[in-house]
Amino acid sequence: MAAVQVAGAPVCGARDPPPGPGSGFRRLSARLGSLRPADSSSARTEIHLLFDQLISENYSEGGGGVTAEDVSALLVQACRLVHLNQEHLVSKVSQLIHHLLNRLQVIVDEQNLDFLLAYTISAFQQCSSWTHMEILQALSALVYYNGPKCQKYLPDLLGENGILMKLSDSSQSDPDLRRAAVHCMANICLSVPGQPYLDEPYRNVCFQTFLTILQSSKVSGMDDITFCMLLQNALKGLQSLLNGGKMKLTQTEQLGSLLAVLKKYMFHGLPGLNIEMPAVLYPAPLPQYDGRSPIRQEPMEINPSKPIASKRKKAKAKQKKGQQGEEPKEPNGEIGAGTANSLGKLTLHEGSAVSPGYLSAQSGASEGSGPAARDRAASYLSNATWKRISSSESDYSDAEGGLQSKMRSYQAKVRQGALACFLSTIKSIEKKVLYGYWSAFVPDTPGIGSPQSVSLMTISLKDPSPKTRACALQVLSAILDGSKQFLSVAEDTSDHKRAFTPFSVTIASSIRELHRCLLLALVAESSSQTLTQIIKCLANLVSNAPYNRLKPNLLTKVWNQIKPYIRHKDVNVRVSSLTLLGAIVSAQAPLPEVQVLLQQPCSSGLTSSGSTTSWLGSSDWRRDASYTEPSEESTDNPASSSGEPCWLIRLCISIVVLPREDPCSDSDTSCTIGNIYEPSPVRLESLQVLALLVKGYFVMAQGYLMELGEVACRCMEETDPSIQLHGAKLLEELGTGLIQQYKAESTVPPSQRVPVSLVVMFWAMMLNGPLPRALQNSQHPTLQASSCDALSSILPEAFSSLPNDRQILCITLLLGLNHSKNPLVKAAAARALGVYVLFSCLRQDVMFVADTANAILMSLHDKSPNVRAKAAWSLGNLTDTLIVNMEMLGQSFQEEFSGLLLLKMLRSATEASRDKDKVKSNAVRALGNLLHFLQPYHIVKPRFTETIEEAIQALISTVLSEATMKVRWNACYALGNVFKNSALPLGTAPWTAQAYSALTSVVKSCKNFKVRIKSATALSIPDKREQYGSVEQYAQIWNALVTALQKSEDTTDFLEFKYCASLRTQICQALIHLLSVASSSDLMCIQETVEHSGDMVRLYILQYLKSGVEGDDTGSAPNPQERDKMLLEALEHIRGIQESSGDTAKKAIIVYLEGILTIYTNASESCVPLL
Repeated sequence: MAAVQVAGAPVCGARDPPPGPGSGFRRLSARLGSLRPADSSSARTEIHLLFDQLISENYSEGGGGVTAEDVSALLVQACRLVHLNQEHLVSKVSQLIHHLLNRLQVIVDEQNLDFLLAYTISAFQQCSSWTHMEILQALSALVYYNGPKCQKYLPDLLGENGILMKLSDSSQSDPDLRRAAVHCMANICLSVPGQPYLDEPYRNVCFQTFLTILQSSKVSGMDDITFCMLLQNALKGLQSLLNGGKMKLTQTEQLGSLLAVLKKYMFHGLPGLNIEMPAVLYPAPLPQYDGRSPIRQEPMEINPSKPIASKRKKAKAKQKKGQQGEEPKEPNGEIGAGTANSLGKLTLHEGSAVSPGYLSAQSGASEGSGPAARDRAASYLSNATWKRISSSESDYSDAEGGLQSKMRSYQAKVRQGALACFLSTIKSIEKKVLYGYWSAFVPDTPGIGSPQSVSLMTISLKDPSPKTRACALQVLSAILDGSKQFLSVAEDTSDHKRAFTPFSVTIASSIRELHRCLLLALVAESSSQTLTQIIKCLANLVSNAPYNRLKPNLLTKVWNQIKPYIRHKDVNVRVSSLTLLGAIVSAQAPLPEVQVLLQQPCSSGLTSSGSTTSWLGSSDWRRDASYTEPSEESTDNPASSSGEPCWLIRLCISIVVLPREDPCSDSDTSCTIGNIYEPSPVRLESLQVLALLVKGYFVMAQGYLMELGEVACRCMEETDPSIQLHGAKLLEELGTGLIQQYKAESTVPPSQRVPVSLVVMFWAMMLNGPLPRALQNSQHPTLQASSCDALSSILPEAFSSLPNDRQILCITLLLGLNHSKNPLVKAAAARALGVYVLFSCLRQDVMFVADTANAILMSLHDKSPNVRAKAAWSLGNLTDTLIVNMEMLGQSFQEEFSGLLLLKMLRSATEASRDKDKVKSNAVRALGNLLHFLQPYHIVKPRFTETIEEAIQALISTVLSEATMKVRWNACYALGNVFKNSALPLGTAPWTAQAYSALTSVVKSCKNFKVRIKSATALSIPDKREQYGSVEQYAQIWNALVTALQKSEDTTDFLEFKYCASLRTQICQALIHLLSVASSSDLMCIQETVEHSGDMVRLYILQYLKSGVEGDDTGSAPNPQERDKMLLEALEHIRGIQESSGDTAKKAIIVYLEGILTIYTNASESCVPLL
């Protein structure tokens, strides 16, 4: 334990030199240590004086020399000197324990704790009741963060007749003793992460005690302030239990009771509210909901990885809200209700007097809607009747006013404690459980004539304490965090005229009300800290709401309301405002509503030409145009403004690259004379917004391609690693956007794509700029890794047009970084090489492919799992390239490629197939390609034989393993690739039976239908009868496919049903293929199927002939015209088989197949359904 530094005050004797730090404590400790227990009057007097001196000593922070062990030893010695019959000294030593441990922040070590606990418990049991308060305070200080070390004494404290259990009971007549006992119990529940925790029985006892206190009303004889302190202690105890992570609130009654009391005390003492809560809150029944969304450790952070803004200064003076008729400022630093109170209470008590239209009217202000809107809101609400609910402080005398102020402060702390406890509860339960209580805490649109229900937004709008408002917003943000799946059911795009309100409409209504209330809070708030929480809460809402299923205009209101806050004086408000804009441009992008917002014209402050480079010469537009509201015409007709520059891109660019206009106007302490730019967090958030905008709305950002590239360059040239990193990320998003435009499935017309020549210029600028230096900056490996990702996002068509020296530079840098000792860099380089090996201009270069293969194989043996996973992915890509080259270049490439390297790749991939699933999934893909690539002259070599056997066995074991479905899918796909290589001895090799057995097992019984589909595909690949092996082997495969067809709808997982049609299609295709290669010996098993399962097979084959794939496409199913041709060819093959005399199997099969074709032909000609 760290030393506790104590500064002793000088004692008497001005002629003596000043004592050193801690000397007073040491002198008094030495005197105390020299004493022996005695019962004389003089001894008691001396001990009493020593205790008084120790308590009155000036223990200033930052003193030195006194350790926690010194303090513990002194307290033990003090207790030894005091007999339990000396009650005045027992009271004094209890005060000393409480004072020293609290003042010096000491946690007693286990050995001394044992003695001190035994002493205090005995003292409580033997001494008179007048000493109990001091003893309880000492006990509370001793058990602070020491609960698990008190196991020996817990029966005396928390047992059925334990001290704390008796004192905390409602029958306890002394309210102060009861409060102190609950405080002590709460301290026992405090836990240190990673340390042992209270046993479950004691946790449950404490939990029930705290809950009972909160459920009970105030007893007679207890004053309001003591009651508030009792509630605070109970809430702190509950929070400690929940934070320990051991309380499992699995019972509905238990959780419902807790939430009921938390909701009750969220509003404790709130002016104008007196709510009655049921004893238990019950969850509302929800539609099927899968709450598997990840829970972040810090729910309030939109992006925990982002740098945090510098610590806020405390405001020297707080503005009063409102104008005439405003209430005075609240004491204790809590601003009076003012506009926030007015707005909240009017909304809550006067129905819809403040309508959404009010907000849209405010958003038209050209010079910021913050202060102006607050003034107008205060004026608008100055005569509101709610003000009569609470009296002004002027109605009280000075003494009464002080008491009222103190009372409000304690009540606010209770509300804050309830909200903090609720936040811990949210972290302790599953999201799907939490959302059952959604309507109890989240506002909904009130019905006509109905009052608004109380919710977290009631506190955010109405509470006079900024800290409490911020707590409520933090809780609401935690509820919204990870709610995307729950909110995805919301839908109100059409008017519902039904006798009941669908759940989807209810959730949509709640989302709309959240938007309305949060925007009201935004307009009314004056505290910068609370304002930041409001905007973060809005960002969380925007990130999770399904705007594509809601009526438009919600985002427009948020967009217009947040603009003025981008230039707020507080840096944290500016950062959170940009975070909110980033959330808007990333919400289900691209959204038509956001596209219109991005196209809003910026008519002032720009050059007449509207040049996209004007930001380099002037920053005036940022001050003016960024906040110019659109006219109605431009909003209604987005086409009219399509030629306008995107104001958000220009704003973010200017924040990043231009000096700020008033370098010392920020509220943060990071403002220095040399810092001419915006604070780093603001610039980082602007870069984040740019990256998100490029990702979601590339078509709008592509006009700024070169400017954004220059921004990325300038960022990577800076010294701040965070700025450099975000610059590299922006570059990666730009490169990815260009690649997406040129993909085959892209919907962007060729005429609207960025020309390849411009892309070449863009990347030439990057490669001639700071990108190579960033890639070689070994001092910042994260920047190197991000730069690798950026370099891998180069458009292949542009890469081939770059000068040779630039191409060589890229390849050389990546091959070099693949040798990095940093796993982050090595993984990124391995992945980038896996991208480059697919480039058409590089993949035919045998030397490059060989160099890349050697580099990837080296990374595949790295000790870092992440490096191995990236290397395995790249190896899969490289082997894809080998197959493409084999098909395009033929044997020339195969002969030129090193056989030794091929063998090395096979062995490495086989070894990797035994690695973790992330490595294994691509290792088996690579194995399938490599075994497909092998040529006869490879296979006959002795050194290849054993390796080939091991590789195939690895694939077979992976198919049958308990690995993830993706791994097994890839293994089935790989075996299909193996079957394509006619040079392999499929059908005669010993592994043939094992391979078919594995595939037939999977096709019949695997839970995942996509794996079944891929195994059926693999079974239909061999094109010769001898490759299927013996008659028994053929029959096994045939019967397995028939069984799989029968079970094609047998699943307990609803998500698998959409693949049923695809599975049947692939099985039917495999059965027809087996018919087309059957021999006379195989006809018996086919005849048995016709006799026993003929109707079922006929039904599915007719479906296959008619419609084929109805669900997920298998990627290999032929079109309808080819399907009947396949069946006809199979029929002709059966007709051509020579059979022994007297065998009726052939005739039966022919009749059966002809019958299927007849039904299909007749149905096609008459256009009637087959079924």
